Amino acid sequence: MTNSDISGKGGKVRDNERLTMTISELAAAIGCSRYLAYSLARQNKLPVNVIRLGDKRMVVSRKAVLDLLKAKDTEVGVTNNG
Repeated sequence: MTNSDISGKGGKVRDNERLTMTISELAAAIGCSRYLAYSLARQNKLPVNVIRLGDKRMVVSRKAVLDLLKAKDTEVGVTNNG
């Protein structure tokens, strides 16, 4: 796998970086509790699509989360100086 433009740091994903995030990782990234994130995921009310793997496992696209956060930063005028 080659580097592609789907991570937050320099726009590149590392070869060993997963393309998905757990709901717990999503909660940490967007600054909410795990309980809230899982509750919203079960109700299909997260701002990104939930990928269901079996009866219990839920993940989200890392790219979708990063795109969401980038869009929100742009809306409020946040810039990345690093």
